[in-house]
Amino acid sequence: MVEKRTPMQVEEAVSRVMKQAVPGKTERVELHQAHGRWLREAIQADAPVPPFDRSPYDGFAVRAEDTTQASKQEPVPLKVLETIGAGQVAEHGLDAGECIRIMTGAQMPAGADAVIMLELVQETSLDTITLQRPVQSCENVVIKGEETKQGDLLAEAGRPIHSGTAAALASFGYGSPLVSVKQRVGVLATGTELLEPHEELQPGKIRNSNAPMVCAQVKEAGAEPVYLGQLPDDFDSCYEHIKSALHEVDVLITTGGVSVGDFDFLPAIYEKLGADVMFNKVAMRPGSVTTAAVRENQMLFGLSGNPSACFVGFELFAGPFLKACAGAEMPYLKREKAVLQTDFPKPNPFTRFVRSKTSMADGRLQAAPAGLDKSQVVTSLVEADSLMMLPGGTRGFHAGDQVDVLLLRGSGSAAFAQAVKERDT
Repeated sequence: MVEKRTPMQVEEAVSRVMKQAVPGKTERVELHQAHGRWLREAIQADAPVPPFDRSPYDGFAVRAEDTTQASKQEPVPLKVLETIGAGQVAEHGLDAGECIRIMTGAQMPAGADAVIMLELVQETSLDTITLQRPVQSCENVVIKGEETKQGDLLAEAGRPIHSGTAAALASFGYGSPLVSVKQRVGVLATGTELLEPHEELQPGKIRNSNAPMVCAQVKEAGAEPVYLGQLPDDFDSCYEHIKSALHEVDVLITTGGVSVGDFDFLPAIYEKLGADVMFNKVAMRPGSVTTAAVRENQMLFGLSGNPSACFVGFELFAGPFLKACAGAEMPYLKREKAVLQTDFPKPNPFTRFVRSKTSMADGRLQAAPAGLDKSQVVTSLVEADSLMMLPGGTRGFHAGDQVDVLLLRGSGSAAFAQAVKERDT
């Protein structure tokens, strides 16, 4: 007899999963090892930036008051005392009629309050220049603390460490930032039909795309994937492999085997393990058979064997859980409004998550399906930077309709990120 399952609404399913998410242990790591981790401490400026008045150009540091009468008809001569480069400090301060040749990034000499660029002066001798235009006080000077004041908050705990974060950490002396200990996430693929990516295709077989995809998603969530191989379509073998795997990892993710077919053993395995199944059907497409269970405070995610359904199930449930356990400030996918670019006539009995590609036009976010909208499709994931979220009970949408999108990997398209930045400033 086929098991009858009652679908749970997406929001309720997510809520049940997230109630199990508890921020884990922390550790300090060397900065070069911190990429992809989650900050567990706030970053504050330990000094102003820049720490001194400095020149943004190659040129001459001058006293603005010495240049007020400078013109093409009556150039003003200045005596060059010395030359300084970045990292050097001038030996002299400036008095009336004096200047110092200065390179980009060098500290402004005492008495100087402006810089005139190299190409705007005439060098009449080794130690004399003439100016044909006046400069204003603070012209071409980067003022101490202009970027950041000492004590300013730069990033709150819960932010992911990317290249920009790493630059800020280094600039302010965080050589060993406090981060979350990476969770070990086991990944198992089920199905006798599966081949590894390097193997030649055989009749009736397909290559295992789910495991590499999920391992990459685990990394994007800031955790450590542990690929535990494939499981054959045999109950006893699957049970023993999964039972053993639970001793090796913090979280276990399986792909396939969660439906109601003759070889879908995961529901029975969860029962034999004594796991508490939170849900085994979600009112969504694709991935309605997505399952989540907990056993002795250890999460088990059973994702669909269909690639797109597997991908969506991870992004909605496993990804937020892993990020929340790492202390992420915002573990959920960012939600935005978009204009649908093309008709989408397919009816939606459950909430549908369409792999989509975003763009900007006339200052508005646009979204369109990234490819064929079927749960077994892999190629639509290549271009997808978002999930278009179409409510259940709707019977299709038309080009020009407003829809909700969940942005993958944080920000969607580069064009959108820039447009949002301009909109919000």
